[in-house]
Amino acid sequence: MRAITIPEPGGPEALVWSEVPDPVPGEGEVLVEVVASAVNRADILQRQGFYNPPPGASLYPGLECSGRVLETGPGVSGWAVGDEVCALLAGGGYAEKVVVPAGQLLPVPKGVDLRQAAALPEVTCTVWSNVFMISHLRPGETLLVHGGSSGIGTMAIQLAKAVGAKVAVTAGTKEKLEHCAQLGADILVNYREQDFVAEVKQATGGAGADVILDNMGAKYLDRNVQTLAVNGRLAIIGMQGGIKGELNIAALLGKRAAISATSLRARPLAEKTAIVAAVREHVWPLLDGGHVRAVVDREIPMSDAAAAHRVVEESGHVGKVLLVVE
Repeated sequence: MRAITIPEPGGPEALVWSEVPDPVPGEGEVLVEVVASAVNRADILQRQGFYNPPPGASLYPGLECSGRVLETGPGVSGWAVGDEVCALLAGGGYAEKVVVPAGQLLPVPKGVDLRQAAALPEVTCTVWSNVFMISHLRPGETLLVHGGSSGIGTMAIQLAKAVGAKVAVTAGTKEKLEHCAQLGADILVNYREQDFVAEVKQATGGAGADVILDNMGAKYLDRNVQTLAVNGRLAIIGMQGGIKGELNIAALLGKRAAISATSLRARPLAEKTAIVAAVREHVWPLLDGGHVRAVVDREIPMSDAAAAHRVVEESGHVGKVLLVVE
């Protein structure tokens, strides 16, 4: 088969479309013929040499895919050859075939194009696990999403609105904020021109955000704590703004607030299986019914993964950028 390899870390040109051995499914695994994958920030970090795959995972980038079941390994039930699926991966999505633990497979939702289903696994699992399983967002509460026009952001807006929450977002352009508004965002903050602390406080009558989904890390840590409501929950899922920040513990104590920080890729199989099962139970009915949708900016041939990485690094996209196997 062919796959994107990274002979040496570097810029987008480090991604090479190469002939590699076919993977073979083991106990409890399924072999999937990949139709599409999607670009995630973790793929860029891996390409740069900063984020190695966890032990035992494929060395090729790609944390999600969609496609068809080619073969099932020993001990697999509930899936058959030819099933159209999408999958959460620890790696290997940038390839024509990938082996997936059966517990990380999801059926393609009704009415969703098979290629576009590649945009769903990572964002739905990340948002559901952080915003709902850990932070317990409830109807009537306010969620602040940083990077509202990203793949994660566009899904977080929709899921929060689906459960009856109010949504605030930050984004860097008027056009991106307009996309967020179309998905249901109530409070729109241009982080280049406005202070999200002041804007969210004003829009919530001084209360602040009950849950914050943060992709920035250190850069926003202090201001996120300022923005939290009493009993608020800050969920950190990224480090685009650095890894070391100063935390005002007195402010945190005064608000009886909580901070969580998670990654998805390196979690044990049992944890990822539980998250995927929860997503299938709670999110898939919303997708099946058309209440929530995948937001895809563009599709690019997988052999030209370098071009896709450039698009994501320039942050000119809304939603997900897909890599399509031709």
